[in-house]
Parts: sequence; structure tokens; C-alpha cells
Amino acid sequence: MRRGIAATALVASFALAATACGGSDSGDKADGPVTITWWDTSNATNEAPTYQALIKDFEAANKGIKVKYVNVPFDQAQNKFDTAAGASGAPDVLRSDVGWTPAFAKKGYFLPLDGTEALADQAKFKPNLIKQAQYDGKTYGVPFVTDTLALVYNKQLFEKAGVEAPKTWDDLKAAAATIKSKTGVDGYWGSTAAYYAQAFLYGEGTDTVDAAAKKITVNSDAAKKGYGTWLSLFSGKGLHKADTTADAYAHIQDAFVNGKVAAIIQGPWEITNFYKGTAFTDKNNLGIATVPAGSSGKAGAPTGGHNLSVYAGSDSAHQKAAEKFVGFMTSAKSQTQIALKNSTLPTRDDAYTAEVKADPGIAGYQSVLSSAQPRVALPEYSSLLTPLDTELLKIAGGKESLDKGLSNAETALAKLVPDFSK
Repeated sequence: MRRGIAATALVASFALAATACGGSDSGDKADGPVTITWWDTSNATNEAPTYQALIKDFEAANKGIKVKYVNVPFDQAQNKFDTAAGASGAPDVLRSDVGWTPAFAKKGYFLPLDGTEALADQAKFKPNLIKQAQYDGKTYGVPFVTDTLALVYNKQLFEKAGVEAPKTWDDLKAAAATIKSKTGVDGYWGSTAAYYAQAFLYGEGTDTVDAAAKKITVNSDAAKKGYGTWLSLFSGKGLHKADTTADAYAHIQDAFVNGKVAAIIQGPWEITNFYKGTAFTDKNNLGIATVPAGSSGKAGAPTGGHNLSVYAGSDSAHQKAAEKFVGFMTSAKSQTQIALKNSTLPTRDDAYTAEVKADPGIAGYQSVLSSAQPRVALPEYSSLLTPLDTELLKIAGGKESLDKGLSNAETALAKLVPDFSK
């Protein structure tokens, strides 16, 4: 995360504080429209303009409601909302990562939306996405956009090397070596980030924790095998070495979109950026396949995405207005428009129109959604990746052994979920 100078950060914090209405200090006139605040955490350049255009449509159709739009950097939003909600000054609507939803619901910061106008179309949404918006039997968000990880690849390079999309990690190693021999380009470049490494755990039939058994499994034999496979993909013919710099994500992305590496693991939030690269001026050159399977034969990656949630601390008028706004933004018409403009994946089947699926990126990612694995329904789950990010970076950089790193991660996770056994 890039950090600005202290003065800039201070100004930004005051700006956010001023825009967090929370219903108690909204500035609404008794006989005027209700003004709700929405904190959007999307990409300010690629996605936000589409949402701002929809806000104008919503306000035109709902004369009694105004929407104050605030774009909050994703990597700052969770902590900022937590602080604002604790002080009863949070925005009326938050674009909440699915991993944040149960945690904020547990704290009482989100309003249950069952039976409200926000969730009137509940049956239209994919059931697994509704499940991810639930906590303790109630629904605290409406699925807004969804995503998962896939193996994205350069079809021309694969065809030149005479290889197909790999179905297992061993297939990927073989394909990478062949691609290097035939094209001179590395076949695969992996990420050291814990979220991307989750697929290797799923491939061994495990996860960082077993919520049902209340057990930490990040250091289990199955997890060690999965992470062992992950580590092995940083060395070998056609396999790019681990990038442990702060700009690793940008380096990997830039190499792929410009044809300097044939395949990476990536999510649909980068579809629009794929098309900006020299390798994908022809959108049909973008190949999308399910993440390769592990030794268990299972393949898949985490289900991600965002919900729209309503702040429980707002007054009744603001909550009703917020519910109407959430219903509008998650409608089939809005989701279709968002998909066409932003190339993001809708959360309801009736938004996957023929026009939407004409985008090869969306069609490709839709095809792998069935293999995506929902995240563990645990309020602490999103925080479990933080210690893993630290340890996996050390492991990939050769500063720590796999056994030592996973043991350290297990100890750190035990502090986050103290009632779980090792």
C-alpha cells in the first residue's frame, strides 16, 4: 500500500469523516430530500464512473433521495468503516468485501436486510453468494459483484508452443517448460499473496481452518502439500521466480498483459486492464480456465466479491432510503449495465444477457464460477490471510523454510481464533 505524506492523510481522514453521515448528522432539511452516503471501494478510474452514472439515474427516479458518493481506497476501507461505525458516524451504505460482512454483522454495524426492499429479489441471486452475505441466520448484504480466481493465459503463446490449458499443477509445469522452449517466454508467474495461494489448499481438500471442527489446519499435512506445490512453481524451466517486492502485483500483471509471460492466476477485476495490454488488443486472445487441480483431483479458488450493506446506526428514514438504493443498484438492469461498462461479473443469473456474455472475459470467468469455493463463514476469516501474507513472502523469498513459516502462521492464527485447536 502506498503511503502519502502525513498532511495528505490528515486531510483525507477529515474528508471521510465529513462525508460519513450515519443518519445523525445528515444535513437534511425537514421538508427536503433524504441524503444518504455511499462508500464505494471500487477502482476509482475503471469502475467508479459507471456507479456515479447509475446514481444519477436513481436520483432521477427517486426525487426524495440524494446520494453522496465517496470513493474510499479498498485497502483502507475496512479499518475506516470499523472506526466510523464504532463512533456512530458511518456511511449509510458500504460496498463491503464478502470477507468483511460477517465481521461487521457480528459487531452490530450492519442492518439485517431479510424482507426489505433491498433484498426483494433474493431468489434471483446465486444461492452461494447469498450464503456469503449471511451471518447467524440473517442476511446482512446484497451481492453486488462476484469474482473468483482463474488461470488466465495467452492463447497465441499456448498455440505456438502446442500446449493446452493445464488441468493439474503438474500439467502446468510441463506446459511452462514447453512454452519456454518454443517461444522464449516464461510459461507461468505465480503470486506470493495468501489469497492466491488458497487454490493450492483447495486442491488438497483443505483450508486454513476447519470452522465446523473449530480447528486450525494451516499446518496440516494436506496444507503442507498444497503450499509445497505452490512453492515449487517459483523454480524450474519456464517458471518465473518469486517477486517479493512491494510492487509484485503490478509486475506480474504488466508482464502478462504485454506478452512477457504466458499465464498467471488472476481475477475478473482485471478484465478491463487485460484488454489495455499489447497482448490482448484482440480480446479473444485471452484464455480463461479453471485453476489447476491438486493431488486430490479437486480444482477451485475462493469465491470473492462485494455486497452492498446498510449501516445499522442510521435512523429509519436513512435506512429505508438506503434499502431502496441498494435494491436499485443490485437490480438486473443495473447489474447488466455495470457488467457491460466495467466487465465485472453479475451476481444474479438474469443479468447474464447475450450482450454481457459477448465479452470473452465475462463469459470465461462465468464458466469457472461453478468450481469456486465459498469462504468459511467465520467473522475472523478475512483477517486470517494477514499473517499468511507475511509468512508466505518469507518462504517464497528463501528467508524461511516451509515448515517454519507454516508453524509461525499457525501460532498467529491461534491468537485470532483462540477457541480453535491446532
